[in-house]
Amino acid sequence: MVDTYRHKGMRKKLVESIRLKGITNQNILDAINNIPRHIFLDSSFLEFAYDDKPFPIGSGQTISQPYTVAFQTDILDVSKGHKVLEIGSGSGYQACVLEELGAKVFSIERQRKLFHKTKEFVSTLGYRVKFFYGDGNDGVPAFAPYDRILITAAAPEISDNLIKQLKPGGKLVVPLGAGDVQTMLRITKTINNELVEERFGSFRFVPMLKDKAND
Repeated sequence: MVDTYRHKGMRKKLVESIRLKGITNQNILDAINNIPRHIFLDSSFLEFAYDDKPFPIGSGQTISQPYTVAFQTDILDVSKGHKVLEIGSGSGYQACVLEELGAKVFSIERQRKLFHKTKEFVSTLGYRVKFFYGDGNDGVPAFAPYDRILITAAAPEISDNLIKQLKPGGKLVVPLGAGDVQTMLRITKTINNELVEERFGSFRFVPMLKDKAND
């Protein structure tokens, strides 16, 4: 892994741009500053890796815009030691951000090729994310319940399986909606297993496909 002074300088500028957009959680800003985003991208995107934009990573998926990663992480309200389930591993970048915050991360990916690539790559970086291949709507019941669940793809609905795997007092963040634009939603499960919804504006994500895992 090559992480030059130039890369670090570009990363600091990215972090400052995210701060100016309203992300003030210093732990999240530090996590983004610590992770060399350029190594998660194809070399053809190297010069643009620290632009605050999403980029394709293959298998019809993208690495999310850094601000979006920071925003979802912020409203997820992660604390050290939290057990976090991520639906949609993608490049592994978001999972690394969560682990930088001290979370124990479990991540599921439905694209087989991307799953194998990301699992191998992230392990070489020294992160201990547990990756799983399968339909994200099923979650990972073997390690439930989770303190936090983060869905990183547009979901037309929220699977009952995921709600069941959320610990009482836990929070789930999802870009909800079947159209081109989704509403960022945070669901908190109360200690009485009631669900409280909060809305956080509009975003665009690649769709989460139901009942499907792809090669």
